[in-house]
Amino acid sequence: MSSSRTHAPVWIAALCAACALGNPSGVEPEPVAPAFAWELPPGFPEPSVPPNNPMSPQKVELGRRLFYDKRLSNNGTFSCASCHVQALAFTDGRATAIGSTGQLHPRSSMSLANVAYASTLTWANPLMTALERQALVPELGDAPVELGLHSIAQIEERLRGVAIYRTLFRASFPDAEEPITANHMNKAIATFQRTLISGRSAFDRWYFDGDDSAMSEAAQRGYALFDGPALGCSRCHAGFNFSDQTRAAGENRSDLPYHNTGLYNIDRGGTYPAPNTGVHEVTQNPADMGRFKVPSLRNIAVTAPYMHDGSIATLSEVLDHYAAGGRTILEGRAAGNGSQSPLKSERLTGFALGAQERADLLAFLDSLTDDEFLGDPKFSDPWRE
Repeated sequence: MSSSRTHAPVWIAALCAACALGNPSGVEPEPVAPAFAWELPPGFPEPSVPPNNPMSPQKVELGRRLFYDKRLSNNGTFSCASCHVQALAFTDGRATAIGSTGQLHPRSSMSLANVAYASTLTWANPLMTALERQALVPELGDAPVELGLHSIAQIEERLRGVAIYRTLFRASFPDAEEPITANHMNKAIATFQRTLISGRSAFDRWYFDGDDSAMSEAAQRGYALFDGPALGCSRCHAGFNFSDQTRAAGENRSDLPYHNTGLYNIDRGGTYPAPNTGVHEVTQNPADMGRFKVPSLRNIAVTAPYMHDGSIATLSEVLDHYAAGGRTILEGRAAGNGSQSPLKSERLTGFALGAQERADLLAFLDSLTDDEFLGDPKFSDPWRE
């Protein structure tokens, strides 16, 4: 997290004042903006940051403004935050997302909590590994339309007309001949996203801080079930971020696991309904049918509905799916028995779950909610301050 914890850091006001005094670059000897310092929860390693986009408080603040700015959509109605709402762990509460033109998307909005640690981005693209590059998809993509920008020049022109952006871009990229570019915009948004670190839940206070009173006995029993061999949940939802696609600074992962969880089995051959065929969409390899990324379980209680297409409404129903070793759909175009899919991960063998065990597991999952993160003002909309 940024070392700057106030709504509007002092250095921003100073830079804006410099502009008003006739120095449009905003570059003044004093005050000097502080160097960036991570404030990481216990048990959390430093995130991986690309060498060509180092962290800085200035860039974090610029990225936060861009993240919440509806000028980044063609029609001025949507921002990044329209699909990534802080109170919902930066998801949107919908089964599938909706774009700025009203077009429904085939998949749900993924949580951005701890996205700095993600080995890959999006639900099923092993080639998408950089936040800076991923930003181009919602900005310029047309299948489906998200922000719906028509060109890079369009957004650059808009941003150059905003006084505070002229200040913040210059402060964030002081060596650039032209600070306000789409490339710099995406670097700033990525920088802000890397600060969205969630690690102050009741579970964290119990597990990392050693506070025995932080988590209920039911939740502690639930964690023992979750982490034990009978259910095997932690084989995929692994480590401090509860995902097997996690990397920290200095780590270069060559293994990028994706899993078919038997959510669909349309033709008894393991087929998933188009267009959501998982990694198969990228590779066209039949063996990749239905393979999706394992999302983090952090803040999972506030990110319903679940799965890549939002097709499971509650956490209790998610437990039903895994207990059965795959979902059975009795009728309709997606009918089939997922537990019998030949492409299903060998890890999904099913398990028995009693009423008390179910309640304990749900209590554990609820303990992963980080209320401090969901309401932290340094991640909120700066245009409303």
